[in-house]
Amino acid sequence: MSEFVLTKPLNHVALIMDGNGRWAKQRGLPRHLGHKEGCKRIVELFDVIKEFNIKVITLYAFSTENWNRPKDEIRHLFSYLNIFFKQNIKRFEKEGVRIQVMGDTTKLPIKTQEVLKDALERTKNNDTYIFSIALNYGSHEELVKATKEIAGEVLNGNLVIDDINEKTIESHLYTSNLPPVDLMIRTSGEQRLSNYLLYQLAYAEFIFTPTYWPDFDRNEFVKCLKEYETRDRRFGHV
Repeated sequence: MSEFVLTKPLNHVALIMDGNGRWAKQRGLPRHLGHKEGCKRIVELFDVIKEFNIKVITLYAFSTENWNRPKDEIRHLFSYLNIFFKQNIKRFEKEGVRIQVMGDTTKLPIKTQEVLKDALERTKNNDTYIFSIALNYGSHEELVKATKEIAGEVLNGNLVIDDINEKTIESHLYTSNLPPVDLMIRTSGEQRLSNYLLYQLAYAEFIFTPTYWPDFDRNEFVKCLKEYETRDRRFGHV
């Protein structure tokens, strides 16, 4: 347990888990082994989430642009994802974790779709923690989807244009049931959002750490929490 105590409200952390391939390359390993090692960090950081009572964590696991990567790397990535759920689903059930997915899962490998369906069903009644996993997700696609759904409601006569507001848009996002993102962490030193939660990150605090995701252990996570603790969150006020 850490002597550090988090005093600022922190309900939702979003993570861009970057640097797996570069981590592997530095060690003379195939890129996909970086993804394999990265899966272990997710499990380990769950203990930190419990320690600091962080209810929601959103993980950018696979973007709509990631299909442009080598096919062999993609195949291994989804294989590791399947193994991750099979190895940890019982723990998630026991410890009150609800799994939810953001993105168009219909384009994922059939086996992965089956694994996700099982995880969603088995954890659907849990509410202690939420693991929101972005798979085949892109914020542009999400906003287009939301716009089409809202337009459909207007065409059907279920919504008046003048009644469209921020809550209307938020209700059509993948994150509609989640609290606002408080903190977004991107590993590997890259300093961009890469089409991730563009609407939801409006007032989140950003931390970009040079640490590659496979090396992002408990100590690195706590460093980010300490940095977050120093931030003055004014939300547009003085």
